[in-house]
Amino acid sequence: MDPDSVKSTLSNLAFGNVIAAAARDYQKELLDKEKAQASSSNDEVDLDELMDDPELEKLHADRIAALKKEAEKRQVLQMKGHGEYREIGEGDFLAEVTGSEKAICHFYHKEFYRCKIMDKHLKALAPKHIGTKFIKLDAENAPFFVTKLGIKTLPCVIILRKGIAIDRLVGFQDLGGKDDFTTKTLEVLLVKKGVISEKKENEDDEEDEYQENRHRMVRCSVDPDSDSD
Repeated sequence: MDPDSVKSTLSNLAFGNVIAAAARDYQKELLDKEKAQASSSNDEVDLDELMDDPELEKLHADRIAALKKEAEKRQVLQMKGHGEYREIGEGDFLAEVTGSEKAICHFYHKEFYRCKIMDKHLKALAPKHIGTKFIKLDAENAPFFVTKLGIKTLPCVIILRKGIAIDRLVGFQDLGGKDDFTTKTLEVLLVKKGVISEKKENEDDEEDEYQENRHRMVRCSVDPDSDSD
């Protein structure tokens, strides 16, 4: 056979293989696109179905109800003086500590530097732990309870449950004995003593979530088309 003819034949075969391979690749690409489109279409259908799912709507309604209940509970506690770090007088002490499930009372002296350090940390914790009442009492103006509770060193933080003193922090001995302890260190210690609960990471957002949903519902009742944008 003529060598040139052989070369031409082989070249034609190679070219034919390339064309065939390209055709297969193109066909595969078309099939992949069709599968992707079908998958996307199915996702959209599933999403539409989810939007009308009565179980999902019930879960959402239950969540709103739970947030509303929590917000109402917070309001009741705030009316009792929770959520802030307040100073009280000796005459108010019994009513304050018996009116709450959990309370922390800092007996302090206005001239003591360490009492001011404790003030700073308790003031930071009070809004975060609304389930516990945070109060302070000038030890000089509360001689009866200073004697009754056997307070000899200041600052002294009395931990109470239903008006009964169950524990205390005396000075900084449980906080490393130094002035530079952090608010977190005090928080962890109070959690261990059971007077405050460990803070969840997402807990701070729950009240905001409820308020946002409540405002949205109010807007919808005033203007039914306000959420149609």
